[in-house]
Amino acid sequence: MTTFEHIADLPLEVESYELEGLELDIAPEFTRLTTVVRLQGAGQEGVGEDVTYEGLDQIAFRDAGPTQPLAGRHTIGSFAELLAGLDLFPVEPEREPSRAFRRWAFESAALDLALRQAGTSLAEAVGREARPVTFVVSMRLGEPPSLDRVHRLLDEHSNLRFKLDPTAGWDDAFVAELKKACTVDSLDLKGLYKGTPVDVPTDPVLYERVATTFPDAWLEDPDLTPETERVLHAHRDRITWDAPIHSVEDVVALTFGGEALRPRMVNLKPSRIGSLEALFAAYDYCAEHGIGAYGGGQTELGPGRGQIQYLASLFHPDGPNDVAPSGYNLSEPPPGLPDSPLQPAHSATGFRWGE
Repeated sequence: MTTFEHIADLPLEVESYELEGLELDIAPEFTRLTTVVRLQGAGQEGVGEDVTYEGLDQIAFRDAGPTQPLAGRHTIGSFAELLAGLDLFPVEPEREPSRAFRRWAFESAALDLALRQAGTSLAEAVGREARPVTFVVSMRLGEPPSLDRVHRLLDEHSNLRFKLDPTAGWDDAFVAELKKACTVDSLDLKGLYKGTPVDVPTDPVLYERVATTFPDAWLEDPDLTPETERVLHAHRDRITWDAPIHSVEDVVALTFGGEALRPRMVNLKPSRIGSLEALFAAYDYCAEHGIGAYGGGQTELGPGRGQIQYLASLFHPDGPNDVAPSGYNLSEPPPGLPDSPLQPAHSATGFRWGE
């Protein structure tokens, strides 16, 4: 029995839904907008979070209001089929991947609602125990790079581990200083992003520098060219993938040097995959084929952060999960944030964590 089959037939009654806008100044140059989807039915409410990055897409979504024909009696499976046939964007999204982000908001809200209506939790429904979640703190260190924020975090949380974005300013001296300062679990090379604010130019010298300096770190999303494949050949078993992973088929299709590559680890980001069925299929495939997994966030501001922590606790609690509590995303994190690992905090019913 597949993991999705455990929940596919859960009854779901939807009467109406509402949208709630969230907004937070993450940094002086970045204001994050997300939208909470609240599905109501049978005296219960289920929540999910749309993490589409483009602010205009979020505003258009909220301005249009609850226009989708979702009311009725469904199952989780039939509700997913209904969503697949709907255009959830009142105007064309600025980026195509946003369609998966929004679908995830509705599917996660539906799962939360169905579980609450059934009086059970996701852990019980899929027959898994929630376990403590190991997490890393993900950040970029500026340009020119600085370790000030790393040191401030370590002053309060001495055992923190990091996922960092190498950039052009990471010269030999800085990389040596960084290695002394903290434990780096993964390096996000951002090589597959094009035309976005987080693009990092492909630099074989930088790839080789960080790969050799941090011999135990995962190397996420390199841009594979003949030059970078040459310098990464000896480290190819540490390459892991995020941006291209939307389904099992994407995992199967991974290559290195023109040959099929079965990775040791992949980032299964729920909002990037978009649907419960595809996400659970990816969990099942990786478990069956000995491929490690970890989770990743999208700067969630609301219930979406807890939901990815919940999934990590059930399916990959020991990976380098990029699911740190949201306060770590702030330029000035508040005092008193939890340390890793996060202790299980799921609700008695539904698909919620940390209420």
